[in-house]
Amino acid sequence: MNFMEDGPSLIWGIVCVLLLVSALAARRLPFGQVAKMTLAWIAIFAAFFAVFSFRFEFRQIWDRVKSEVAGTANQSVDQQAIIIKRQDDGHYWLQVEVNTTPVRFLIDSGATTTAINENTAIEASVEVDRDGYPVIISTANGRVTAQRGSIKLLAIGPHRIEDHHVVVSDKFDDTNVLGMNFLDSMKSWKVEGNVMTLQP
Repeated sequence: MNFMEDGPSLIWGIVCVLLLVSALAARRLPFGQVAKMTLAWIAIFAAFFAVFSFRFEFRQIWDRVKSEVAGTANQSVDQQAIIIKRQDDGHYWLQVEVNTTPVRFLIDSGATTTAINENTAIEASVEVDRDGYPVIISTANGRVTAQRGSIKLLAIGPHRIEDHHVVVSDKFDDTNVLGMNFLDSMKSWKVEGNVMTLQP
């Protein structure tokens, strides 16, 4: 708490309590009733003052909770760079918008092309070439058949990638992967320690 900033509010609260006590005393209520009402109002003022004094801390906690729920706690995005911290599973995860639909991706430099599962493709309205020749993809679970597709708009904060090529299959598990074609769309990318930095 900064007294220079919050001091006037504290003084104002004390004045309000004194005025309240004076008003109750003027009504000549029994002392016990006056004491109870005074304590109740003091508790209300104290709670209000605590919330006001620590409003910035509460805001930080709220922002942290929102980022945890949204899946963006380990990433920060600005005009210059996208910074991603390695998570406990040893991987780098990035929350992006696929045609305005939030999707969480694993970044995998060992994957040639961005790969998404069928459910994600449907939810995010990804264009899939159902009539084209399928491609064979090697995964951790073996070789699977996939269809080529395209994300019309892939967004990370202010950064936009248009017509991003993907492969789609109902044989992929729930993990969506950003491959080398995503990393190649960056001006540069690097990993130092436990931090991956992308420069769009």
